[in-house]
Amino acid sequence: MYRTHYSNQITEELNGQRVKIAGWVWEVKDLGGIKFLWIRDREGIVQITAPKKKVEPDIFKLIPKLNAEDVVAVEGVVNFTPKAKLGFEVLPERLEVLSRAKSPLPLDPTGKVKAELDTRLDNRFMDLRNPEVMAIFKIRSSVFKALRDFFHSNDFIEIHTPKIIATATEGGTELFPMKYFERDAFLAQSPQLYKQIMMASGLDRVYEIAPIFRAEEHNTTRHLNEAWSVDSEMAFIENEEEVMGFLERLVAHTIDYVRENNLRELETLNFELEEPKLPFPRLSYDRALEILGDLGKEIPWGEDIDTEGEKLLGRYMLENEDAPLYFLYRYPSEAKPFYIMRYDEKPEISRAFDLEYRGVEISSGGQREHRHDVLVEQIKGKGLNPESFEFYLKTFQYGMPPHGGFGLGAERLIKQMLNLPNIREVVLFPRDRKRLTP
Repeated sequence: MYRTHYSNQITEELNGQRVKIAGWVWEVKDLGGIKFLWIRDREGIVQITAPKKKVEPDIFKLIPKLNAEDVVAVEGVVNFTPKAKLGFEVLPERLEVLSRAKSPLPLDPTGKVKAELDTRLDNRFMDLRNPEVMAIFKIRSSVFKALRDFFHSNDFIEIHTPKIIATATEGGTELFPMKYFERDAFLAQSPQLYKQIMMASGLDRVYEIAPIFRAEEHNTTRHLNEAWSVDSEMAFIENEEEVMGFLERLVAHTIDYVRENNLRELETLNFELEEPKLPFPRLSYDRALEILGDLGKEIPWGEDIDTEGEKLLGRYMLENEDAPLYFLYRYPSEAKPFYIMRYDEKPEISRAFDLEYRGVEISSGGQREHRHDVLVEQIKGKGLNPESFEFYLKTFQYGMPPHGGFGLGAERLIKQMLNLPNIREVVLFPRDRKRLTP
């Protein structure tokens, strides 16, 4: 075993004890009679101190010959001393080179020499060696854990729906076609229809965390063609407010979990994550258009709020309501998909909502239309053929309870949570219009 401890596991209780450390060469210093080696692992950095008179000659000679990013393993004795840069050092008794790194490096993992995002993504394996980049993905791991924990603590059941489908989820054209033996098929753009079908099964409250695929020809800092979606559906609701209430508690729990469990990562990023305040403000579509009008942005009633409008609203809500997170709701029905329920007394208004985070939509949802005949008419009203949704509509004829749900973009949540400039920063290997490798 090359490693007994990660760097952050070396505490004063280990002073004078033997440990094994393994990782990548971060830095080497040769001061003549004493050699220094800093080794980086997943959790931080360890200083190896090699005085000429106290270490084996082979170790003393080897350290200056090491290059940045060589992989090494060290066995030695822990020594806590204020003279060490990190408060402790390891006096080496054995040093083994496990792998040599080619020079020059494709990028500087210390971050001192900045690299373009494309260069970083082309060399993601080395980009992740930068502690700040690694911190983002540790936080991403925490986000997914927090989401799952909250769902299960609220009696939700995890499901897994197909990612190869025969028809468009929402009737759009933004689908990746594929050949499925002798038939045409598509990559799923959403589990929407399948999670609604589950509401007729008796499972009542379900969630899925899985990739979705959207063939949108975007080149923006917030769009991906392969993304991870957090989807949920819940039955026996009276209105969309119940869904909004659950969603805001889910998001607040996730942010709080990161605040409490990723202090080191947030410190590495030099970022202070604000505590979410419940409930999140509710902003009606009509009120949003009034605010935008006052800000000089005119949007005709019935049209969706574009990216510029979202940014303006985000700035307004932060400055005037101290609210980085807020809901937009009571959207015009024409701007929302066929499966969204409309108000009976005012059918031009839907029971849909979006959750915004610093001016970026991170989730959309609402109460679904559970009445079969009404749903068929809404499908027709969107210019779609009900026959294409036969497997979906069938479930509404045999006892479908009132229900609603949402889809939450995991990458958008993390991007906005950490206030990062580009969504690709939170994806290991992004897929967009131009990037198919690595």
